[in-house]
Amino acid sequence: MSHIAFIGLGNMGGPMALNLLKAGHTLSVFDLSPAALKTLADAGAGVATNAIAAVSDADVVVSMLPASRHVESLYLGRDGVIGRIRPGALILECSTIATRSAVAVAKAAGEAGLAMLDAPVSGGTGGAIAGTLTFMVGGPADALERARPVLLAMGKNLFHAGEHGAGQTAKICNNMLLGILMAGTAEALALGMANGLDPRVLSDIMCKSSGRNWALEVYNPVPGVMDNVPASRGYSGGFGLDLMLKDLGLAAEAAMGAKSPIPLGELARNLYALHSGAGAGALDFSSIVQLLNKRSAAAGGGPQ
Repeated sequence: MSHIAFIGLGNMGGPMALNLLKAGHTLSVFDLSPAALKTLADAGAGVATNAIAAVSDADVVVSMLPASRHVESLYLGRDGVIGRIRPGALILECSTIATRSAVAVAKAAGEAGLAMLDAPVSGGTGGAIAGTLTFMVGGPADALERARPVLLAMGKNLFHAGEHGAGQTAKICNNMLLGILMAGTAEALALGMANGLDPRVLSDIMCKSSGRNWALEVYNPVPGVMDNVPASRGYSGGFGLDLMLKDLGLAAEAAMGAKSPIPLGELARNLYALHSGAGAGALDFSSIVQLLNKRSAAAGGGPQ
């Protein structure tokens, strides 16, 4: 088993770290949240006073942070950890960040004698808790083989997308589609409710029809339709709307670089930006239904 440093214990990182402990790995963890650190300490992880202390003796470093700037600061900043990780160790960067940031970290890691993979995830908080995440991996195939036992302690599906940065590109494409699907699902449900349909009945109909999709079947955006999803707990504890907005911005950046049109992606980004600007940025991204349902998300029990 490996000694793993885990940096970033949020809604995704915390459950992922717990699954590594359950698999028998030894962990040193760091996060800015005392509550997150306590949860991991209670489960048997060693708590480090800072990121440098966490990585000092690690065989593997896993990071799960909100955005590119946090990842670049962790690895490449003035107090970056690249020079503090022992040569030969493996870095697994699981955040969703810009492709260029992943490539920059990989270049610095290689110069320091470290192997690095960008390995962003899909599957949501439910997948993180259950250990069924999908990893989209960019980097050398031999590094992926080294990482396989660690990744499979946190997930179920591993895809080698290509060289450094390819995992991030795949994740950006996936999350753009997810944002579009959630906005479309919310719009359809809001239209049904506005015309007197019960959202639970309409969801059941569409799940057995050509409109079926992940948002309907696994992550329904209307309160009360589905248990154990953010919509049924005040849109808390899921994938933050501002994080989706960030990912859609990454898609726009990638599209500009490749001169690739993304009209639906841009429209979805504008919708989430409107909702965030109205004060919903900290809510789960499925709360976009509130923007589209003028009678408010409280209409989850039926038309008002």
